[in-house]
Amino acid sequence: MKKPPSFFDCEPIDGEPGWYSWDLKDDTRFNAVVMGELRVRQEGDRARLRMMPERKHTNLQDMIHGAVTLSLIDIALFSGMHMLRESDAGMAVTLELSTQFIGGGKVDEPLDAVVEVLRETRRLMFLRGEVVQGPNDEHLVAAFSGMVRKASAPKAGK
Repeated sequence: MKKPPSFFDCEPIDGEPGWYSWDLKDDTRFNAVVMGELRVRQEGDRARLRMMPERKHTNLQDMIHGAVTLSLIDIALFSGMHMLRESDAGMAVTLELSTQFIGGGKVDEPLDAVVEVLRETRRLMFLRGEVVQGPNDEHLVAAFSGMVRKASAPKAGK
């Protein structure tokens, strides 16, 4: 079992083998207030972050709002770096995020961001993935790539 990062609750979910919670310990922040409960699992060399969309996540066309999709992608970069590299995601920062919207997200089924690590250096992690829906990921919502600067090591004496 992976050690939970310090700012997140990343605990196994009862009755859902392989799935872990991905919730900030501080539930007054963006992830909990806007996105709701998130869950993550490792699938070989990829990690899947899942949200359960609600009406509050839709736009006037009754599709998932693009800002929600972008938020899911950004959070997936961090949950992916934790699940795939056991890297501390809490104080890391997104340096670059490129997204191509391909199809509208549906509110009545889970929205998943599936991410993989392309390369890791001492300070950076390069990732890419897709946002998908459907039992076999057949509905492609977006494709993305991103670069994350890993958290700095604590300074001596602090």
